Amino acid sequence: MTARRRALFLDRDGVINIDSHYIFRPEQFEVIDGVFDALRRARTLGYALIVVTNQSGIARGYFSLAEYFTLEAHMRAVFAEEKINFDGIYHCPHHPDGIVAQFAIACRCRKPQPGMILQAACEHDIDLGNSILVGDKDSDILAAGAAGVGQSYLLDPPRFMLKDIILH
Repeated sequence: MTARRRALFLDRDGVINIDSHYIFRPEQFEVIDGVFDALRRARTLGYALIVVTNQSGIARGYFSLAEYFTLEAHMRAVFAEEKINFDGIYHCPHHPDGIVAQFAIACRCRKPQPGMILQAACEHDIDLGNSILVGDKDSDILAAGAAGVGQSYLLDPPRFMLKDIILH
């Protein structure tokens, strides 16, 4: 029997990259200072790196699913250049007030619901109780609690960013 893994769950906008509201073009993607080092440290400590991100801009019609995936591919490439690979990236395209019919729904994946975290835990054999979630909104922390994530941190940039978290 193999031991279950622990994960560092990360919101995207405001945790990994500067949140400039509904980004979807690669040139809008700016990694926050210290993130590369923090993720290398987490990997050294044995954490799986998993992104869980609400992307209501899709439901709101601000950008398409294809544009979202273009940005995700860009993000993966930026991090791969730094020798950092994500174990999983999960996104929720839904919002009940959206204008794109197929995504204008209430769902179980949109934080503060725990759906993305639970899906990732199942697919990557994650021990949620020994995992960490880092977010920048209350909905991130509520999702972590609902999923049973052992520790969660609410960032408060510029005073408190991912690089300030001591992973043990």
